[in-house]
Amino acid sequence: MSRIESTFTRLRAAGRRAFIPFIVAGDPTLAATEQAAQALARAGADLLELGVPFSDPIADGPINQRAAHRALLQGITVTDVLDLARRLGPALEIPVVLLSYFNPILRYGRDRFCHDAAGAGVDGIVVPDLPPDEAGELIAAARPVGLDTIFLLAPTSTDERIRLVADRSSGFIYCVSLTGVTGVREQLSADLEALVSRIKRLTDTPICVGFGVSTPEQARRVAQIADGVIVGSALVAALEQRDDGISRLAQLAGTLRAGIDAA
Repeated sequence: MSRIESTFTRLRAAGRRAFIPFIVAGDPTLAATEQAAQALARAGADLLELGVPFSDPIADGPINQRAAHRALLQGITVTDVLDLARRLGPALEIPVVLLSYFNPILRYGRDRFCHDAAGAGVDGIVVPDLPPDEAGELIAAARPVGLDTIFLLAPTSTDERIRLVADRSSGFIYCVSLTGVTGVREQLSADLEALVSRIKRLTDTPICVGFGVSTPEQARRVAQIADGVIVGSALVAALEQRDDGISRLAQLAGTLRAGIDAA
């Protein structure tokens, strides 16, 4: 059983839901990312999703795009992200998931990336622009070294697609709450509960919902129907406040944790 799987097993036994924050590695600096990750862990994160900066993050909205751009301006590379993950592991004591688009993985070398990521203490990978039916080679490189592969489902996913994603995902399934890109939303989709229920009928793999979750009330609503709550853009936006970004991030994370626990 992987560390991600054991985390969800423990949370389910306790009747709790996972809080999974997302930040971009190197935004605005690697040192700041390290501080932010530690602040998120102290605020009650159960897993950390760490973004590998990329020049064309097609699944991301303006907030995360700006974060990736700031990191790239710092010259952040895949190697830098893996080195960061290696430093973070002993301090965080929670699973770390890398979110990377496929091009940086291909450039680094698929097998080498999986080997080095596992060696750095990374627990899983999300590749938003890699369809699961084209991911056989990545899965073959990831599973033997202990990396969970996490794929996405959307409101448009058919039952056939849900079964495929469930078959190829390990750790958890990333459920996209809406059709569109990441970002802060005033309201979640009215069809979200039906979507999660449809996925649950077809798999026992934990389901975590992201895209658009940004407030404690939204986090509470998601926690009532899913196994985990993924929050990215709202936290990344807090970090944009350069003078007190870490404190703003920690405060928001604490309220999101409280919202999840209130479900």
